[in-house]
Amino acid sequence: MKTALRTLAIVLALGITAAVLASHAPAAGDPPSSERGGVPSGKPEDPDYAKAVKAIEAKQFAAAIPLLEGVVKRDGSNANAYNWLGYAVRKNGDPAASIPIYQKALALDPKHRGAHEYIGEAYLMLNDLPKAKEHPARLDKLCFFSCEEYRDLKKAIEVYETSRKTSR
Repeated sequence: MKTALRTLAIVLALGITAAVLASHAPAAGDPPSSERGGVPSGKPEDPDYAKAVKAIEAKQFAAAIPLLEGVVKRDGSNANAYNWLGYAVRKNGDPAASIPIYQKALALDPKHRGAHEYIGEAYLMLNDLPKAKEHPARLDKLCFFSCEEYRDLKKAIEVYETSRKTSR
């Protein structure tokens, strides 16, 4: 009996550890890094996608936009490319134009944590707090434990709400 309980405890501990590690793994929508390359697994790297990721890392959003437009034209099922296109468009100063792009990323991958975070941030830029607040709720369901995208969007909403209260 003791051995069975000990085995069960070990199995549960391993399961919890695996879940925690998975919740801290980089999401598809995390800011790109050269280590990850931002390339969807199982697909060959598109050279324009790689150039766009580097442009985004360098905050050259205008340069990334046409590259990513070419990527999504060639691969209309690439939720990561749509997410980064929305990100570049938003960071380039057009949050309204980024919304349908993020929506396309989410239509392709409803669990895309980065797209949920970034569309929420775009809604905040457009002063649409109710729409922004839909996405932390969705992220909370997607993240087994709290994830970076959830925490970042939640913080952005708190900052937005605080700034609105102090400006009145």
